[in-house]
Amino acid sequence: MSAGPLLTLPVHQALVTARDAGSVTAECSLDLDRTPTAVDLRDDGWIWNGRRFPYLRACKDRTIYYWTGNSFQPLARYTTSLVKLVPTPWGAPTFEIDGIKMLPTLRVSPWDDAETKVGLIAPRGKRILDTCGGLGYFAAFCLRGEAAQVHSYEINPDVIWLRTLNPWSPDYRWSATPVDALTLACADVTERMASMPSASFDAILHDPPRFGIAGNLYSQAFYHQLGRVLKRRGRLFHYTGSPNRRSSGRDLASEVMVRLRRAGFTAELEGDGVLAVKTGAR
Repeated sequence: MSAGPLLTLPVHQALVTARDAGSVTAECSLDLDRTPTAVDLRDDGWIWNGRRFPYLRACKDRTIYYWTGNSFQPLARYTTSLVKLVPTPWGAPTFEIDGIKMLPTLRVSPWDDAETKVGLIAPRGKRILDTCGGLGYFAAFCLRGEAAQVHSYEINPDVIWLRTLNPWSPDYRWSATPVDALTLACADVTERMASMPSASFDAILHDPPRFGIAGNLYSQAFYHQLGRVLKRRGRLFHYTGSPNRRSSGRDLASEVMVRLRRAGFTAELEGDGVLAVKTGAR
């Protein structure tokens, strides 16, 4: 159970509507649809787990509010860029960096999308490298899939802060999900790769930001490093999406396949990414 409730516009509207209709209780979810709960309604606030909380004076769409201990504030932080947890119709949130959405949400839940992609590498019993951890959804399904170890890297400390407040993240401090097999480092995976032993991972999940933000994560040199640390016959799933394909005609997924093949992989298109298998001796 979290230290405080999470509010979205639909939840807050439901509380206010129930109060205005004369109800003294309301059923809702205060953890982004993970679990249902009941709150007691009063004219000047509502009570949950024995604590009183205020109604919001202004509640915006596409915003998640968290309880700071004194007030509700948007679940966002600005250090070098604006990092924001964003609600979805699916329950599991996505996140944005400077307004750029980081996870697919248009046709599928980012949670279900992660389950499908992790299934491609068959995580059971494997030691897995998760290069760009984000909210940790890949890691969550590696753990559910009985991975032996998951080594996850996330370069942005503000994204890791989002994880501490996101009930769908595997390292959520109040989660009942075991996380002993998960190691999360706030670090640049491109800098850490050189010190990783060769053939030290059974599988890799690579979900980088778009090319224009993090071109080094699409470089030939980085793919050679991925090939070096992956065991022979090990699987790699690389999310690419199709950014600017209609406007620029650029086929990023095909470019990625060419580079991966040069790095000793077989590689084929798989959904919105590339599934590759280490075959070379590099």
